[in-house]
Order: sequence, then C-alpha cells, then structure tokens
Amino acid sequence: MEYLKVIAFTHHHIDLKSLGKLVICDQSLDSRLKNVQAELPVSEIFYVGTCNRVEFVFLTKEKTDKEFVTKFLTVLDMGLPPEFMERFLDNVTVYENEEAFNHLLRTSCSLESLVVGEKEILAQIRKAYENCRDAGFTGDYMRMIMDRVVKTAKEVYTHTNISKNPVSVVSLAYRKLKELNMCGNSRILIIGAGETNQNIAKYLNKHKYSNFSIFNRTFSKAEVLAEELGGKAYPLAALEDFNEGFDVIITCTGSTEAIITEALYAKLLNGDQGKKVIVDLAIPNDVLPAVIHNNPVHYIEVESLKEVARKNIQERYNELVHAEEIISNNITEFFSVLKQRRIELAMQEVPRKIKEIKNTAINGVFADEISQMDEASREVLERVMNYMEKKYISVPMVMAKEILVNQP
Repeated sequence: MEYLKVIAFTHHHIDLKSLGKLVICDQSLDSRLKNVQAELPVSEIFYVGTCNRVEFVFLTKEKTDKEFVTKFLTVLDMGLPPEFMERFLDNVTVYENEEAFNHLLRTSCSLESLVVGEKEILAQIRKAYENCRDAGFTGDYMRMIMDRVVKTAKEVYTHTNISKNPVSVVSLAYRKLKELNMCGNSRILIIGAGETNQNIAKYLNKHKYSNFSIFNRTFSKAEVLAEELGGKAYPLAALEDFNEGFDVIITCTGSTEAIITEALYAKLLNGDQGKKVIVDLAIPNDVLPAVIHNNPVHYIEVESLKEVARKNIQERYNELVHAEEIISNNITEFFSVLKQRRIELAMQEVPRKIKEIKNTAINGVFADEISQMDEASREVLERVMNYMEKKYISVPMVMAKEILVNQP
C-alpha cells in the first residue's frame, strides 16, 4: 500500500541561504518532478517552496530511508555540490503516513512557520498543490489531503487567536521600514511582482507611500501591480538602464542567482552617495553580500527577522495548544473518511462484475431454459434479476464500509 510521505528541508535545521539552493524555479519544476516519477515509485507528488522551507509531499510504497532521499535528490538534478548534498542529507526531516499528515496540517496552520500565525503559508501550500495538480502530478488521494488541510487551517484561524495581530514576514519588514521614518514621497523600487512584494507594496501604499517603480520578468504582472499602486511598470531587464534614482529597494524574486550585483547597484545609484534601504525577502537573497558591505545601506532580510519570530512563538504558545487539539481531531476524522473512500474505490468493480454474472446467466448458463419461457415469465425474471442486481451492489458496499470504519 502507498503511504503519504514528506521530505522536508526547513529553517529549523538549515540556514536560509543554504536552503535557497534547493529552491526550484517555476520553469524547471515540471521536468524535475517528471524525473522523480520516472525514476522512483512515486504516484502523486507536489512541491512546496517558501522563504523558509522546501518540501516534497508524495505517495510511495518505498521506505524513505537515507538511500531513498539520496536518490530522490539525485534524480531532481539540482546540480548540488557534494558538500551541500551531504549537508542536506544530514539535516533532512522525513515524515511518514500519520506523522506526514500531521506535519502538513501543522505547516498549513502556521505552527511550523518562521513566524507563527502568518496566514500566507496556507495560500502558498494551496497554490503549490494546485500548480502540481493542474500539471497532472496529483490525484484523488492528494485531493482528499488538501481538502482536509484547508478545512483544518480555516478552523484554526477561526477558532484560535493564533493569527490575531499577525506578525508575518511582510508586516515585520514593514515595521522595520517604519522605524526608519521614511518620507511619504520616498522613491521605492519593487523588484519582483510576486505575492510577497504585492503584499508589502500594498501595505506601503495603504500607509500613504506612492512613488513606486515595479520591475518584473513577466512585464504584464508588473503592469497589474503598477496600476494598483499608481506606479510605473518596467521589464526586469530595464533595471540595467534605470537612472531615476531610488531611496528604497524591495526585492523578492524566484531567481536562483543574485539580481543586484555591485555593478548594477552602482548604476542604480547614478552617483548618489546617500544611505539607502534594501529589503531583501528572497531566498536565496537577490542582493550580493558585497553590495551590503561596500555601500551605506539599511539592510532588512528574512534572516534578520528571526529573533522577532522567536519572541512571537513564545507569546502565542497558549494558542498552539488549542490549535493542536483542532489538528488532532481532524486527523482522526480524516482517517475515518479515508477508509470509506478506499473501500469505495476498491468496490468500484463490483457493479461491473455483477452485471457480467447476470449477463452470463441469462445469455449463457440458463439461455435454453429462459428461451422456453413465455414473455410474461421472462419479464418477471428480468425484474427479479434487476432487483437482485441492485441489492447485490448496495448491500456489500454498505457492509464493507461499516466493517472498515469500525476497525481500530
């Protein structure tokens, strides 16, 4: 039987910069997951990559030991140097079956997040699943899993205070910006038009900042965000020639290489010697360390927000207990529903088999006897057979469900 498995690389065991080496860009995700399914007995799979975790959720019959994880990373073809491969293998966390489901629920409810209570993680997991579902990597089992994940997370966010006054990465970054007392007309460059930058830009706009220039690889997405903010949109390549100056750079892209090099930063400064603000929320970072070291910069990044997150976890400890109760109840309910679904799938062949038996009896075994009956008798026999067919289909399915559900 196949079981739910999760291979997880998270901020709990791996520094964020190293974690960035496992991030898979959208363009190569399909081919990498196809490699996994071609080389390993994995029937369903989806990938979750956020600013502080990279996880693979999948179904397999195989034992997920170190040998399996090694082969898994190898067929992903991430081009990892040997030293990084060993580091990841030494710090991977593998969850199986109920533990895997519990981990997925805890993650979606933000109990495992860098900042407990950030609702963004549920949206990120849903989007990751939907992308892989639409590409054909998931099926009925993952559908049931995700239905329960969404249900559980909504209950946690509704019935606990875990997300009350949430302190997400975006809001933490904004608080840091607020402490710098920036002017309302500060020139703000937004690099990347993904969800994180959309959120922080809208937050700034809500607080009366209005001078935005948005750069994105997909120009149409930059245009959409620029229209919402009343700013200007540019393709990402236009950064090289941008000479209108800036006060703040906010960057979060899916690039696996640094976007802002020393040469590019010097061009953007265009001779300006003033101290600038850089908010880098990308993993791996979009800004090369040399840019920070060699220029007067207020630098804000995900790593620098960790301490605030730790304090937040302590403040919300009591809410974690309540959330875990909700998760435990949903796990119990889910495995009952899963048993019923499995028997439904197993019994799908019953109607076809019964129809075959009926047809064989009428047209083969008892064909001669039936041919000698008058029309009225044949009609009665047909009604009797149809009635018995329906009962033979429904009765064993109901009994099987009751037996399976009542099993410990």
